[in-house]
Amino acid sequence: MDLRYHTGIWYGSAASGLDDGVLEFRRWSAFMAMMSALHVVPGLHPKGGGPSRTVVQLCDALSKRSEFDITLLSQGLKGGVSVPSVEPGVIRRVVESRSGLALQLGRPIQRRLNTTLYKELPALVHSHGIWHLVNHWSTRFARKHGIPLIIQTRGMLEPWALEYKAWKKRLATLLFQRRDLETAKVLIATSTQEYENIRKLGFRNPIAVIPNGVGLVTPSANNARINQTFQKEHTVLFLSRVHPIKGLVNLVSAWSQIQPTDWRLRIAGPDEGGHLAEVITLAGELGVAASLDYVGEVDGADKSALYNSADVFVLPTFSENFGVVVAEALAHGVPVITTKGAPWNDLPVYGCGWWIDIGVAPLVATLREALALTDEERRAMGARGRDYVRRYNWEDIAGQMIEVYLWVIGQGTRPDLIQLD
Repeated sequence: MDLRYHTGIWYGSAASGLDDGVLEFRRWSAFMAMMSALHVVPGLHPKGGGPSRTVVQLCDALSKRSEFDITLLSQGLKGGVSVPSVEPGVIRRVVESRSGLALQLGRPIQRRLNTTLYKELPALVHSHGIWHLVNHWSTRFARKHGIPLIIQTRGMLEPWALEYKAWKKRLATLLFQRRDLETAKVLIATSTQEYENIRKLGFRNPIAVIPNGVGLVTPSANNARINQTFQKEHTVLFLSRVHPIKGLVNLVSAWSQIQPTDWRLRIAGPDEGGHLAEVITLAGELGVAASLDYVGEVDGADKSALYNSADVFVLPTFSENFGVVVAEALAHGVPVITTKGAPWNDLPVYGCGWWIDIGVAPLVATLREALALTDEERRAMGARGRDYVRRYNWEDIAGQMIEVYLWVIGQGTRPDLIQLD
């Protein structure tokens, strides 16, 4: 039997002795094997921020369709936890290690990719994120085997992100990162803002602008505040990573200038690098610690309940490629305040929030405006936000991604959402 593998398809020669029916079955099987997409992400720990969830949710949405088999490859500590898939069709591969250093170097995934058999090669590789060596190994894997590569930069080329630990990123750029990005058949940005920042860095790859999605929420008949302790008080909610990039220092400083009565500032999310201590210390120094609550990391029903308990949501970020928590708040009918570091300029256009300059003074002015509204006015803003956010349905986003995949592997025409310049 003379069978040879080429770009994902097994070919049989006429001399193989196989009858037409068997050859047709082999061709069909080869085509089905070819229609597979390998997603690679450094980690999926629940504390890993937005990408840990949005990558899983994207794979779930893609798996519901019939065009591609979806495999999600990640790594983690031995016995650790990962954000689960809810779609059973997603093939999960978590490569574990007891060594934190090995995970930083991406060695578990490097070994896994190096031992993958040719018959297991996917039609395309979709790498989520940059800078991490896991993403570098996935690029080398795609390049070695001639597999089309898609890189979703996930905000890691935004100006603020580039300045954070800048010397490491400059070194990585010289060693591998620029070449890796230029290798990609398509780059994916989650907003026009991110697209423009990628272009400013000189990358000429085709770029598809595809946002993250959000699960749509059915309005609850009881959308009142859930915490009986503060039932008579209103709540401003911050829910995200407790990290300097999120602007919590600016938020606490602004809160100290307005010190509203019958309002609380509630902070939720995982503490990263000890930043929470800085925030709490500042709140004490400014005399607002008594009106601030840190409720820790929340997920699932607890997170949904926290959104439902809020009157206003605020994300005073320095930089976001998307800001999935903004979409989540809107889906729960909560008006949003966020900065021009996040790509949500539509908020004032649709009357569901505020899009403001970065800094303490703009936060002070906007918080005063938001808190001065009546409950009815804020609920009306929330209802408009719930209607607006329907455009971020995961099913629609999966359809856009499939269009890109088919074009990348030569099975479809170039979608309009792909920008060539």
